[in-house]
Amino acid sequence: MKKILLSSVALLGLTAGAMAADLPSRRAPAPIVAAVPVFTWTGFYVGVNAGVGFNNGDDDLVFGGDTILADSDNDASFVGGAQVGYNYQMGSFVVGVEGDLQWADFGSTTYDFTGLGGGLITRDSGDWFGTVRGRVGVAFDRALIYATGGWAFADNRNGWTVGGGIEYAITNNLSAKLEGLYVKLNSDDFTVPGVGTVSTGDTDFGVVRAGLNYRFGTY
Repeated sequence: MKKILLSSVALLGLTAGAMAADLPSRRAPAPIVAAVPVFTWTGFYVGVNAGVGFNNGDDDLVFGGDTILADSDNDASFVGGAQVGYNYQMGSFVVGVEGDLQWADFGSTTYDFTGLGGGLITRDSGDWFGTVRGRVGVAFDRALIYATGGWAFADNRNGWTVGGGIEYAITNNLSAKLEGLYVKLNSDDFTVPGVGTVSTGDTDFGVVRAGLNYRFGTY
């Protein structure tokens, strides 16, 4: 009889242990931690910029074997405008395209044709230019170092531009940049009374500007 009682108690103990193992745990579930999104430069952006333009030449020209002296009244000027572009990031490399339109107060240039019977001729040096450029760079998380180059244009003239810069993402959508460009435009022809058609030759200038971009679709 004693053995039967002991066996029954042991069986009940095993059954209770098995039932307890099947009960749900009262411990709180482990918290779910959301993955931090990885920053990327991929996406469209628009922005504004401002800086300084520098005329690199003396604007002198040669016509009929004579050197025509020129005097520019503004060798450096304020430059400002807007840009739009798109970046695509592959690993640490970033490629993209950007276009911009710039207002530039380069003043006017006075040419001395008195030796050829034409007198003094003053011409506006233009007040705007634009570029369409490719960009190739290397990203260090929120910092981007890049080279850029492409087509430049102004009035009825075409040319090319090359440069580089650095851009930093201040927030997920707002970035600031510092950029330098060298711009070269083809010759500009004009008519001088009593002399004929004159070509100014190529025009080149440098630009240093800072800008802000608003970037869409950061992640």
